[in-house]
Amino acid sequence: MMLFLEYLFLWFIFYSFAGWVYESILVSCQQHRWVNRGFLNGPLCPIYGTGAVAGVVILGQIHNPVVLFFLAMIGASVLEYFTSWAMEQLFHARWWDYSHFRFNLNGRICLLGAVVFGIGGVLIVDVIQPQVARVTDMIPLQIIHVLFIVLMALTIADTIVTVCGIVNFEQSLEQFKIAMAKYGDAVREKVGDAVFGATDMASGMVGGAAAGLAAKATDALSGASDKFGGVQSAVGQKVGESWQNGREMSSEFMLRIKDAADSVFNRQQRRMIASFPRLKTTSNNDTLQQLRETLEKLYRRGR
Repeated sequence: MMLFLEYLFLWFIFYSFAGWVYESILVSCQQHRWVNRGFLNGPLCPIYGTGAVAGVVILGQIHNPVVLFFLAMIGASVLEYFTSWAMEQLFHARWWDYSHFRFNLNGRICLLGAVVFGIGGVLIVDVIQPQVARVTDMIPLQIIHVLFIVLMALTIADTIVTVCGIVNFEQSLEQFKIAMAKYGDAVREKVGDAVFGATDMASGMVGGAAAGLAAKATDALSGASDKFGGVQSAVGQKVGESWQNGREMSSEFMLRIKDAADSVFNRQQRRMIASFPRLKTTSNNDTLQQLRETLEKLYRRGR
């Protein structure tokens, strides 16, 4: 019995790794950058390992591919829905969201994903698992025992580190929101001063031009042309300087956001933000999405 459990765990590790490879490639293609997908630090997606091993144990004796497909599709959907709900209750965040897909259920599961899992279930049970079982049977029992102990210890340690790191994610997001609100006020003051300076300069010069026209009616055409030409040039220069300052402050603001995120969020929380592009929180979700947009802009600029 113990040996069978060891085999199940090694199969769990194998399919979790395969799921991590699949998810990382898929999301990386969607995001046009490398995404280290996975809830744990290690290259594992436990939900895939759990679903695959459960399918092997429960559906292993079913040989009708049609029946196997529908059972795998339903079973995987139930597992995915429950996992999404449980993680949201535990961490107050939703790690994936299918709301943008048609035929989804509360954004937790969707028809397309269910079909993919159904096909995957058939392939695993009928094609992949027999080969996996054959290879594991060839491994000496002593190595099986060592692999089980080592991988079990690493997986438990990784799970503890990950959970402890993200359990206060909501509080970290609130601290980040407060920090950015303070800095945002300072930036708005700088931008406001620059804009008002350009506006005052324009008003003063236009007023001066009007006074010159009243005093020198005979030079109306040439004087007006010269005056307003000067207004356009000077104000344009001032507005250009204000616009350049605004752009510099915008870049500075985004870099300040990144620095604040690095200081407020721990390594686990930053990894979650990067690994799950559709991560949503029950509170301060707007702040999280603005942070993600800023980080994406900085990534495209090579910062």
